[in-house]
Amino acid sequence: MTPLDYDFLRRLLKDRSGLVLSGDKEYLVESRLLPVARKLGLSSLSELVGKLRAPGSERIVIDVVEAMTTNESFFYRDKIPFDHFREGILPSLIKARASQRRLRIWCAAASTGQEPYSLAMILKDMAVQFAGWRIDILATDLSIEVLEKAKAGIYSQFEVQRGLPIQMLVKYFVQNGETWQISADIRSMVQFRPLNLLHDFNSLGPFDVIFCRNVLIYFDQQTKVNVLERCAKILEPDGFLLLGAAETVVGLTEAFKPSTERRGLYLPNQAALKSGSLRPSLPLMAAAGGR
Repeated sequence: MTPLDYDFLRRLLKDRSGLVLSGDKEYLVESRLLPVARKLGLSSLSELVGKLRAPGSERIVIDVVEAMTTNESFFYRDKIPFDHFREGILPSLIKARASQRRLRIWCAAASTGQEPYSLAMILKDMAVQFAGWRIDILATDLSIEVLEKAKAGIYSQFEVQRGLPIQMLVKYFVQNGETWQISADIRSMVQFRPLNLLHDFNSLGPFDVIFCRNVLIYFDQQTKVNVLERCAKILEPDGFLLLGAAETVVGLTEAFKPSTERRGLYLPNQAALKSGSLRPSLPLMAAAGGR
């Protein structure tokens, strides 16, 4: 792979997925894209780049973006956000939405589904408190491949052992040989859709809770600002945003303010939103595909 080939791939990945690669990640690109090249009967990444540059390459572009996307996820990942959800967010929303009796949750970059299914299990365990409510959980991701796995809800022994309490495994999963499938009741609580966070997602909202965890870390600063400020526009004024442990809004945007009581939890900053004093957002990318 020549330096020009690598620069082309870096630009392509940033434009299509927001993924920012530094100049020293050739090894990562080679390890993930050589299998894509071989699958197409190509002998090198330079040949793959040639295919990507040619007209009618959209299917290959999608394969390349999916291969480069990190799809690391596990049940109740980092634990603290799910404690916030169970102990702080839901009790607050039960009171605030008592008249509407409706709750809308968005899991952006949901990968193979462990995050939205973790939320669904928490809500299922609180079925008495939510009797008569309409609860919508929307889970989106860039990758069609991981969404198909998420919809099936089938996980290996290793995957169910990562963060999933044994009582939840026994209660909500059925074993089939060496795999486990989450129950149809839990699967029916989650709607999976492909979505690219670089695209306009205003039509999805409004939401009471947004989980946008462990995806902003792959974006440059301006793209982070863009995504966060568009999230603020579709979050209810008294809603909640949860980011990953290594992510923050501080220094990026005034659209959210950190919760003073719960680390990693952010609240819409109504004063900034109403005054229009947010930093200008980037134009939306004209790309195809998902996350």
